[in-house]
Amino acid sequence: MAEQDLLSRPEAEAAQGRALPANIEAEAAFLGAVLIDNRVIEELPVSVRPEHFFEPLHQRIYERVLTLLDRNAVVTPVTLKPYFEADEALKEMGGITYLAQLTADGQGLLAPRELAQQIYDLALLRELVSVGRTLVEGALDTSEDVAPMDRIAQAEADLFKVAEGASATSEASTFGMATNKALSMIELAINSGGHVSGKTTGFTSINDKCGGLHNSDLIILAGRPGMGKSSLATNIAFNCADRLLRDRRDEIDEEKSVGSGVALFSLEMSADQLATRILAEQAGISSEALRMGKISRDDFQKLSFASQRLAELPLFIDDTPALTIAALRTRARRLKRKHDIGLVIVDYLQLLQGSGRANDNRVNEISEISRGLKTLAKELDLPVIALSQLSRAVEQRDDKRPMLSDLRESGSIEQDADMVWFIYREDYYVAAREPKRPVESDDTKVHEAHSAWASEMERVFGLAELIVAKQRHGATGKVRLRFEPRITRFSDLAEEDRRTGEYD
Repeated sequence: MAEQDLLSRPEAEAAQGRALPANIEAEAAFLGAVLIDNRVIEELPVSVRPEHFFEPLHQRIYERVLTLLDRNAVVTPVTLKPYFEADEALKEMGGITYLAQLTADGQGLLAPRELAQQIYDLALLRELVSVGRTLVEGALDTSEDVAPMDRIAQAEADLFKVAEGASATSEASTFGMATNKALSMIELAINSGGHVSGKTTGFTSINDKCGGLHNSDLIILAGRPGMGKSSLATNIAFNCADRLLRDRRDEIDEEKSVGSGVALFSLEMSADQLATRILAEQAGISSEALRMGKISRDDFQKLSFASQRLAELPLFIDDTPALTIAALRTRARRLKRKHDIGLVIVDYLQLLQGSGRANDNRVNEISEISRGLKTLAKELDLPVIALSQLSRAVEQRDDKRPMLSDLRESGSIEQDADMVWFIYREDYYVAAREPKRPVESDDTKVHEAHSAWASEMERVFGLAELIVAKQRHGATGKVRLRFEPRITRFSDLAEEDRRTGEYD
């Protein structure tokens, strides 16, 4: 009997029908409440939009209600009448009298918040049904190339949108909504002391120049090997996460914090190597000495204190090698959902892989990756910092400072980026030009050459430049920083050094 019941279950479902979750009566009651008292909309627990209604007529009525309210008009069945006299669907429902019927009993006024929540929840369930149907249809369709991981990634992206309460299709926001968001960012900048309108980098000089890291921005951080790209990215990741940790301990509202949780995708270094580097920076101990175990008991105690202080740091390191751009986006969505991260860092872009469709053309593959990173920034509404290599053309010039044309393999990196930063350390190149060391028997010219080199090395040692080569939000220019190679840490210059000309 049980087996027969099991076999007949699909038939039973078919007999019951597969109507989408909806409550037309709740929609009508809610509209009636709004038409009786327009202030109901101001006190809703969720943001009900026209597309959340199942009945198309109700969608059009609610959309017109919002439009009129936006004009500060009083909305009643009478004021709605001119807009629906020619509506064919309304005629089928009884014509203009249907609008009056919505307000006839006023039952919706007894629980408008509960009705709004139910309309919203049922709309999400319908979105979930749509995602499920699409997933099933895609899984059953083998007419094209079978790419199960791509379909899993797409399904997870669709589910993320449902979890965020968003529609499966993006919608345009009104200018009023956009300005409200802009004012919130400006208020955040004012509260932070006039420097940061996004997430903090932890560097006053960079925040002054760029206003912090803005949501939905793709920032490319590029440089030649040895310049300190990974060190600067790690410093920014730590600074941003540490600011959120400190604000939490100070019981500051997280929405007002310029810090955030950080996801660091390291395709080059392992998680324990990155943790060692961060511990060395915070304890002020040489990372090289740390790796070799050449530290004193006092140093080890400093490390122990640093590790205890940073145990709750909201910094999440993913060191999975050879990630595809689709897999990275999937992992980032999970971290956003589980830990509400506010910044993603990728070290580095050229180690990511494309979908496989463009593997025969590296330029196309890099273009796909850069577009995918920009899409990720917009989808999760957070800044993405992607490290990038530079071509060897830099080494052929007398002036080794990078330019936008040096970005390796694809012009799309420059096009997709909202900001492009180059890191440049002159002392790296000056050190490589060290002349022959003088000895007692050497002539005067050798002594003079080495003395001149030593003088130049002293002038540039420990100085770094962050060249802002592109910025959609402001001017380009140059920021000078201090670099401590022993502990691989960047920092702001002392105030007197900054006054000598921080920006160009």
